[in-house]
Amino acid sequence: MRDESMKKEKKISKLRKRYNQRKELYRLLKEYAPDILESQNFRSTRNYIQHGTMPVHRHCIDVAQQSILISRFLGIPCSERDLIRGALLHDYFLYDWHDKTRENYQSLHGFYHPGIALKNASREYNLTLREKDIIKKHMWPLTVVPPRCREAWIVTTADKYCSLLETLRLHKGTGKSRVRVTG
Repeated sequence: MRDESMKKEKKISKLRKRYNQRKELYRLLKEYAPDILESQNFRSTRNYIQHGTMPVHRHCIDVAQQSILISRFLGIPCSERDLIRGALLHDYFLYDWHDKTRENYQSLHGFYHPGIALKNASREYNLTLREKDIIKKHMWPLTVVPPRCREAWIVTTADKYCSLLETLRLHKGTGKSRVRVTG
């Protein structure tokens, strides 16, 4: 009986820890990127699918959260603000890359979309050098030139991890993102 109660307590403790961790991650998103989260163009990424059934919007939020988790787990000091903002904008290409009528349909999307995302993000936001590096180089090694800052390396890793889960359908998109900004 005592073992059962200890197992239950451990499970509850793990759930509580995970809940608090997610709450902290959402707080960071809202603190560092309310302008991005409120942007009509960023919201429009809910209409585009990234991998499997995952909307680009949800993918970018997941990459931002995984980037923070990787940075903290490995103890890599970095600018969390640049990390989050760069991760949210890394796939800011604003089109459906699955559309067969598009000029750069699928096969070349991986090579070209970082530049398109950077161009779109630069039009709307005053980007730091780190944010630009994150957006431009997140597809390394397809981008040939490797990232220059640790934030870009972290986002590149988080993006590949999230993309793998989405492609293998281990993380399914719902089309809904839980981050809501009010104010």
